[in-house]
Amino acid sequence: MTRNIPASRRDLVRGLAAGGLAAGTLASATPAAAQTPPAQTPPVQAPPAAQPAAAGAPVLSNPRDRFPKPPFPAQSQPWPALQSRMNPVPDCGETSYRGSGRLAGRRALITGGDSGIGRAAAIAYAREGADVAINYLPAEQPDAEDVARHIREAGRKAVLIPGDLRDEAFCARLVEEARAQLGGLDILVSNAAYQHAQQKLADITTEQLDQTMKTNVYAMFWLTRAALPHLPPGAAIIVTSSVNADRPSQFILDYACTKAANEAFVKGLAKQVIEQGIRVNGVAPGPFWTPLQVGGGQTEDGLRSFGSTTPMGRPGQPAELASTYVELAAASSSYITGQIYGQTGGVGWP
Repeated sequence: MTRNIPASRRDLVRGLAAGGLAAGTLASATPAAAQTPPAQTPPVQAPPAAQPAAAGAPVLSNPRDRFPKPPFPAQSQPWPALQSRMNPVPDCGETSYRGSGRLAGRRALITGGDSGIGRAAAIAYAREGADVAINYLPAEQPDAEDVARHIREAGRKAVLIPGDLRDEAFCARLVEEARAQLGGLDILVSNAAYQHAQQKLADITTEQLDQTMKTNVYAMFWLTRAALPHLPPGAAIIVTSSVNADRPSQFILDYACTKAANEAFVKGLAKQVIEQGIRVNGVAPGPFWTPLQVGGGQTEDGLRSFGSTTPMGRPGQPAELASTYVELAAASSSYITGQIYGQTGGVGWP
């Protein structure tokens, strides 16, 4: 994929989730003046002809119109939802992402890798040359099998490890099994999350609060603690936070609290482990079209108009985040740590 080179790495990373730009070189031949003797003015050479966009490169277009916009059809699924049953089905880069070997030989564990943002990261990592283990709940097996197919079609190893991250012992086993089957581990993406919308604080039960905290915060601690002794210098830890960490919605207070904890964890841990040569960063998406939303993460009205209040006028698609996760894992990003990268459709950063 050919890209214009931004002025700085920050501009590069913030622009990644838009899916890349196909660039060409403008060409126009300028003939030499007919009356000027050749001895006085050298011939004017025409610039190179414009090159067509590389096969599969995104077509330059208005980003507001690139993906589906609300209103969306009324729909709901029991938690955890399957993305294969969503309308429209999220775009995770299955047909669009093109790798260039940026993660060749790397070994990644991604939680929530069966669908949504985790799925987009898993497909991108495989196409960049990494072997990938994904975690998900047993009910999400159909989506997980489809991700594995994409990973294997990229010529990489796919490891499927179902299980509940709310179980501390399972989190430890997950890391060990991923290491054993991948032959090591040098990328950890703590991405899985639980979100359930409620109109009032009084509606958030202790059971819901416990599930949200354990899935979004406890599991992040448990997984990282288990992985750290085994991560080599140059390894990367990436945590999925949310715009709700800084701009909380009134309908997902418990979720917003966990996302703020995710960001604090990233910034503090990054300082602690850089002496081991390990980088820690986070991604703070705005409204993205994933199963999290149809599995109870939004109110009925909120789902129908999901993403409409952003300057983009639509939610993001997971494919638009994939290259951000690649950038944060890549060895070329060796000076990036302790950062939260916002992808919010113009709402603000993060």
